[in-house]
Amino acid sequence: MGVFYNYCRAANRQAAVEKPDNPRAVEKPMPGVATFDAVDAKWIDPDVILGRLIAFARDVPYSLDLVRTTTVYPPPEGAPATMEEWEALPDDSPYKDGPGIEELPADVRDTLAGVPDGRLDELVEQWEQIEEFAFVPPGDGYLLEILTGLRGLAQRAQAEEQMIYCWMGI
Repeated sequence: MGVFYNYCRAANRQAAVEKPDNPRAVEKPMPGVATFDAVDAKWIDPDVILGRLIAFARDVPYSLDLVRTTTVYPPPEGAPATMEEWEALPDDSPYKDGPGIEELPADVRDTLAGVPDGRLDELVEQWEQIEEFAFVPPGDGYLLEILTGLRGLAQRAQAEEQMIYCWMGI
């Protein structure tokens, strides 16, 4: 089993961390659970795989610090600082097994929102060549669906002056 990633928009960090145990991209919302405008991006992490897309969109070399997320859950101020504190955490602590929620920078939101229709195919062709997509058949439409979903999410977030958050869970 691996980590799954959902990208969503929210008005602020407090709204983004509401009911953190629940995925953000769900087909059928459950009563009493917050609903989000979200994209289920499966295994597309913000640092490497999304970072490579951002590099292609900006026509810059990829680097690990291109997408500098900010941890909003679990709260960084409560994170264990020593090995003793880490070992004292209960087994169900979100610091051990998650989920986690990261805020993407505004420039990443704006880059995604600004991808023109005329570049979609070009970006997908570049993106599908990265090592992490070796198991994805080229041209199957999945990456185009993810890119257009993320672009739409970013455009809506930008229009509402919201940020994009990445929910990560097992």
